[in-house]
Amino acid sequence: MKTQAIMAVAFASTLVASPVFAQDRAGWPDNFTVGTASQGGTYFAYGSGWANFVAENLGVSGGAEITGGPMQNMALVHTGDLKFGLTTMGPGRESMEGNSPLAPGMKMDNVCAMFPMYETPFSVTALSSSGITAISDIPDGATIGFGPAGSTSDTYFPRMMETLGVNFERRNGSWSDLGGQLQDGLIDVVAFAAGIPIPAVSQLEVQTDVNIIGMTDAEAKKITDNFPVSEFTIPASTYQSLDKPSRVVSMWNFAMVNCDMPESFVYEITKLTMEQNERMVSIHKAARNSIPENYGKNNVLPWHPGAARWFNENGYTIEASKIK
Repeated sequence: MKTQAIMAVAFASTLVASPVFAQDRAGWPDNFTVGTASQGGTYFAYGSGWANFVAENLGVSGGAEITGGPMQNMALVHTGDLKFGLTTMGPGRESMEGNSPLAPGMKMDNVCAMFPMYETPFSVTALSSSGITAISDIPDGATIGFGPAGSTSDTYFPRMMETLGVNFERRNGSWSDLGGQLQDGLIDVVAFAAGIPIPAVSQLEVQTDVNIIGMTDAEAKKITDNFPVSEFTIPASTYQSLDKPSRVVSMWNFAMVNCDMPESFVYEITKLTMEQNERMVSIHKAARNSIPENYGKNNVLPWHPGAARWFNENGYTIEASKIK
């Protein structure tokens, strides 16, 4: 299973006012890498910024690695090839149950939850010049970009489109690449699943006119009835192309860690992340939801003991049966 080279590496910074170096560091790694997804997507922006933040404050060099997204991250963290990763609950459940298309039959149960990230909305983007303003407008046989192979979008959005009666040709690629193909008229639609604002969509609407397409009442109900998602509203302020809120569906994301990582290391990372939300929001606006109150959105992964200790110390109860 191959991943691309590490794209962002951060080392302990002397510019940080008060890095935390006084902990029990028994067993701590010299460095760490977090599995993200393709460039142009929220995972890479969030993951690389978060890795830098942790490295600066804990004095352990770290960085982000481009991967195929949640499914591959689950596999890489389970095997220990990467110690940290980002995933959505749907791919997380399939991987835990041994239903990952990357390794059928392998139950990836050495992956533990660390903290809540944000919801991933599923939304459709087309050029305004296409005349596509609704999912029902997507022409028969349209070419749709679903993101990197094995990503959350690629895993679920094709099935959603089929459920809504859309007949399409499938295209995979990084979000940046698919955005370029859409702008050049090489594909008809991009079906995005990423935290908002999606960097590739923000870049697109600077360069051309786009339609960001939501779901009707009937479409949203049909999807929530058939998939592990809930209704979600993209605020109009998210993109300059929206003049009113856009109703879609979404799935929760969590940061995860190999269950064998030292408890004290995971505790300090969780503490740092959960107690400095303002700094996290400066990395990516989607981190507005990276708050401890959302810990209960995890109903899939066991909790790492280090993460669970921080939540339990701060009034967010995680039962012993849910801790690895």
